[in-house]
Amino acid sequence: MSENRPRVLFVDDEPNIRLTLGMYLDDQGFSVTPAATVPEALKLISEQKFDVLIADLNVGQAGDGFTVVSAMRRTQPRAVTFILTGYPAFETALEAIRLQVDDYITKPTDTETLAGKIRAKLAEPKREQHVQSKRLTEIVAAHIPQITEAWLDESRTDPMLGAIDISDEARTDHIPRVLDVALRISRGKNIPEIELSAARDHGIIRRKQGFTIPLLLRETRLLHDVIAKCMQDNLLSIEISYLIPDIITINQTIQKLLEESMSAFLEPANNKKRA
Repeated sequence: MSENRPRVLFVDDEPNIRLTLGMYLDDQGFSVTPAATVPEALKLISEQKFDVLIADLNVGQAGDGFTVVSAMRRTQPRAVTFILTGYPAFETALEAIRLQVDDYITKPTDTETLAGKIRAKLAEPKREQHVQSKRLTEIVAAHIPQITEAWLDESRTDPMLGAIDISDEARTDHIPRVLDVALRISRGKNIPEIELSAARDHGIIRRKQGFTIPLLLRETRLLHDVIAKCMQDNLLSIEISYLIPDIITINQTIQKLLEESMSAFLEPANNKKRA
């Protein structure tokens, strides 16, 4: 009889919720396997077959429940997936990814409603939802215009950066180039001297425009933030196995170009000290 019970992987870092909700679902005829961390959940997904995934939105880190959903979608696309969230305001964002997550449940959880939702989803005709996984670099490459526009919006509204009176073109001209270089480096290329020279020119131009070193650092931080937002918005389609090295490569390239810009920015001061 137990072999016919729907198998549920329940991922939550709160022991009390894993215990109480797990016991309830077990009483309702489900076979529940609990997991407290993302690595534990990923290991179980690779080793066992499940009919249902219920993952807390934040399993240790903000939003990492999506990592578990992404893994389940890739390896077991016929499984029903639910996100458990304590933030009702996040429901709007979850609606946007409804094609990847079958449904969401808000905390505190109405156990009867949850059991009903699971049964209803399991009763629906099975449809495999294959998610085409892409490397972060591919996603960034496809979103360079959107990243540039988002960075421009952040820069304009930033009280310190927005106070610099320059055109939008002058403000953003380096962003697509920086991203393009970072993507080329991720493919095993070296930073060409022409790009290092362009980074140095950027530092000189920014000095003439009235920027300061803190502002150079600030606009770079905003770029990191916008890239991170792009990554979050596309998390379910990112190839997780390449995620960390791609992040490192992109960040290191941006920092290297920033160092070149800052060095050129400071050259007049260095020359005065030598004199």
